[in-house]
Amino acid sequence: MTSGRIIVVVIVLSTIIFGLGLWYTNTRAYYAPVEDLVLTVQTEDGTLVPLDVSNAEAIDAATSPLRFRACFTLDDPAPLVDAMPYEDPTPLIPPAWFDCFDATALGEALEAGTAQAYLGAFDTARGVDLVVATFPDGRGYAWTQLNGTLE
Repeated sequence: MTSGRIIVVVIVLSTIIFGLGLWYTNTRAYYAPVEDLVLTVQTEDGTLVPLDVSNAEAIDAATSPLRFRACFTLDDPAPLVDAMPYEDPTPLIPPAWFDCFDATALGEALEAGTAQAYLGAFDTARGVDLVVATFPDGRGYAWTQLNGTLE
């Protein structure tokens, strides 16, 4: 094998290894399940009201405040009566393996009005809000998204 071929093989293998490492760190490495999920909605006066949820699945990562996603069943919709509606909810796409959270379908439901989004908590991290969305049948989803205060 000539030195040119060796260099090409090293470059190709390095690129493949780097690509696999990049894929792993973006989709698997930092996500962890959230064990004791506590979700809230915020009222007009800033009070955080806890939600009674079951069948919860949630993931989060310490590397970014935007990696939180949750799916749950809302057992008692009463706290939503005083909750602040969320302007411009944009569900963020989760890793493919977290299949209970379909950001595209949720976004379409929010646009169509078949789901309603509420402010879960303002500025959970600098410039990031917790958003909670629910369907009339009790299905619920939560995620974090930028709130525009960093501009």
